[in-house]
Amino acid sequence: MGRLGWWSRRKGIPNEPALLAAAAENPGGSVAEIDPAYIDDPNGYVPPEAIRGAWVVDDHGKLTGEYRENPRHGAPQDDFGKLTDPDHWLGWLGDDPAIAVREGVQECLRAQVADAVVEWVKITQTPRFLTGGRRHSEDAELMLVTRAALAAPFALSVRTAQHGRSVLLGVFSWAAVNLSGPGDRKDRHWFDLDVDLDWAGERLQERIYEIDGEGSAAGR
Repeated sequence: MGRLGWWSRRKGIPNEPALLAAAAENPGGSVAEIDPAYIDDPNGYVPPEAIRGAWVVDDHGKLTGEYRENPRHGAPQDDFGKLTDPDHWLGWLGDDPAIAVREGVQECLRAQVADAVVEWVKITQTPRFLTGGRRHSEDAELMLVTRAALAAPFALSVRTAQHGRSVLLGVFSWAAVNLSGPGDRKDRHWFDLDVDLDWAGERLQERIYEIDGEGSAAGR
C-alpha cells in the first residue's frame, strides 16, 4: 500500500464480515477497501484507481481504525506505459501506438460481441517484440523493416448489454508483414485470454509467418 496517501483515523471500525475476515488473514498488514462502483470481483484483478484506501491490521488480525486514503481513487484509466516506455521502434503501429493497440483490442472484442465497449485497458508487463527486415538493395548499411509483431499482456474492463461489465486478463498479439512494400501490408490480431506472456511470446515467431505462409514470407 506504499502508493496510498497519509494515514488518517476514521470514527469507528466497520463491522463488515468480509473485511474482518480479510483482516484476520493478514495480521500485521493492511486490507484494501475496493470500490464496487468500478470492480465487481475484489478477488480478481483490481486496478489501482479502484482502491479507496487501506485499513491497518494489528498483529492479532484486528482492524486498528487507522486508514490510508488512496489519492488515485477514481474511475480506472488506460495505462499503456509499458508498451510505449521501452526504447523499441513502434513506427509500424502509426503515430500513436497506444491508440492503435486499444483499437485492435476493441476490434477483437466486437468481433465476438458487437456492442462490446472497452472501459479501460492496462498493459501489465513490458510486451515481447519481434522485428524482421532485409538490407536495402542500394545501400547495404540500411535495413528495411519487412515484418513486426508484439505480444502485450493486458487487464481490461469491457461492458456489454447482455453481460454487463467483465474484467479480462490475457495477452493481445499483433503481427504485420509486407511493411516495406506499397499497398500489400497484411495484419492479424490474436486475443488470448488467461495465458501468460511466455506462452504468447513463444508463438510470435510462428504467428508472424502464419499470416501469408512460410513459403511466401521469406523474401518480404
